[in-house]
Amino acid sequence: MTTFSTGQIPAMHSRTVVITGANSGIGRAAARALAARGARVVLAVRDTTKGQAAAATMDGETLVRRLDLADLASVRAFAEGFQDPIDVLINNAGLMVPPLGRTADGFELQIGTNHLGHFALTNLLLPQITGRVVTVSSGGHRAGAIDFDDLNWERKPYRAFRAYAQSKLANLLFTAELQRRLTEVASPVRALAAHPGLAATNLLGHLDGDPLRRRLVHTIAVNFLAQSEEDGALPTLYAAVADLPGGSFAGPGGLLQGRGAPKLVGRSKAAQDEVTARRLWRVSEELTGVRFPLRVPSGSER
Repeated sequence: MTTFSTGQIPAMHSRTVVITGANSGIGRAAARALAARGARVVLAVRDTTKGQAAAATMDGETLVRRLDLADLASVRAFAEGFQDPIDVLINNAGLMVPPLGRTADGFELQIGTNHLGHFALTNLLLPQITGRVVTVSSGGHRAGAIDFDDLNWERKPYRAFRAYAQSKLANLLFTAELQRRLTEVASPVRALAAHPGLAATNLLGHLDGDPLRRRLVHTIAVNFLAQSEEDGALPTLYAAVADLPGGSFAGPGGLLQGRGAPKLVGRSKAAQDEVTARRLWRVSEELTGVRFPLRVPSGSER
């Protein structure tokens, strides 16, 4: 039985970890835990003032760099401006059920930020990643479906949770196809995914519906069901440092996978669809203009 805790994070000296959205929530908790173990942690955040405030609460070496995942120009600028080797990239930042919005490039805000921004970032940084790519999904992926005919909610009525679920399913399909491609080119890098369960983070403040209903749901979730940011970060940390195979999906092992010590968990049938994963990858390349950069090493036998 898994009993993983922050005390089991190995010494991380001389290792660099990049974490998106590390100024709050589980990203901040993961950054704090890794920095405390000696890692050089890069907080890749949209608001550098908030990033600096978060970094000031952490022991160890931290860097704050601007990254707006809802703007591909910002993603490219971050990748061009950070040329150091990266041991672990944690694709953590995300939006949950905001009102309908568009990224700088015209994508629906959740698929654009949660998936396409991280898709571009990962592929741009991949030549310098030496260890792992950990992408944070959600149990909400089980309600998701990839609508290739209207991926960006331009024709059908907008449903915020359905859009969120689609983006979280995309995170798992991306992880699966990334691992397939890494294996194909004999790369030692591993792609893994994690979900925090129900964590008491600021994401819970964006629920749809009547304000009174939102407050009631938020109060019940935070006080009776949700775990802390620190506990919510454990599956991410488990995926980042534990001896797990590529393609693994980590999440809480307790009640309804909403809380508890992290372990390897299952995923929906849709998240295991290799045909959809490959198609989503091709569409993501077309939308972002970013492609998988690695090739089979010269002289390798396949």
